[in-house]
Amino acid sequence: MSTSPFSLKGKRALITGGAQGIGAALGRSLGEAGATVFVNSRSREKLDACVNIFLAAGIETKGFLFDVTDARAVEQSIDSIEGQEGPIDILVNNAGIIKREPAENLKEEDWDLVIKTDLTAPFLVSKYVGRHMIGRKKGKIINICSLMSELGRDTVSAYAAAKGGLKMLTRNLATEWGPHNIQVNGIGPGYIETPINQSYREAGNPLNTYIISRTPAGRWGRPEDLGGAAVFLASAASDFVNGQIIYVDGGLLSSFGKPY
Repeated sequence: MSTSPFSLKGKRALITGGAQGIGAALGRSLGEAGATVFVNSRSREKLDACVNIFLAAGIETKGFLFDVTDARAVEQSIDSIEGQEGPIDILVNNAGIIKREPAENLKEEDWDLVIKTDLTAPFLVSKYVGRHMIGRKKGKIINICSLMSELGRDTVSAYAAAKGGLKMLTRNLATEWGPHNIQVNGIGPGYIETPINQSYREAGNPLNTYIISRTPAGRWGRPEDLGGAAVFLASAASDFVNGQIIYVDGGLLSSFGKPY
């Protein structure tokens, strides 16, 4: 019986910022497809909780505590994982932050922190994982981009700049590393239900009304909606897909929205 091209059995996936929200949902999807999941976080409490949940669900999992914005910590952690746990076959650059402030009021240190976390960190982790992948002539890297990789919005200038940059980093790494049989792609989530935006989703909130009317699917996305794209981009099914961003947004980017 042939193996499905979507199977991740025997693969190891590292997910940055993977202990909660979208990262945890992606980890669960990859684990259910057969991958061993390496969860990264800066919080020991969140990391341990996520690992225990995954283990209880039958997903082979290990947690790794390091700061993705610290180049030395990234290099040492990646080399340690590769040496002790085996090759990282799949990297998901998911860790990110956002600072909401009008551009004219945004503090320079907040701008720097968002760029460092949402753009520089994916470069750093990709760099040190990529070195090992180049040696093996094989690998999958998935960058978690955003609708803000394509669109602007009030109060998110640093975030939009970082996510736009991440889209182009994705394409450039695909260009550089494609000859080494490494596929570098991205997922651009639409508006996804997470604890951080729960207040926005309350009935009567103007933003909730706007997002639902702007999205052809007529609802917010759920974290698990991203799983199919992640499994596809992590698997052999996407071996000839490189430098692409898959927007999982309920059709938002394709639509002008409803006139009411």
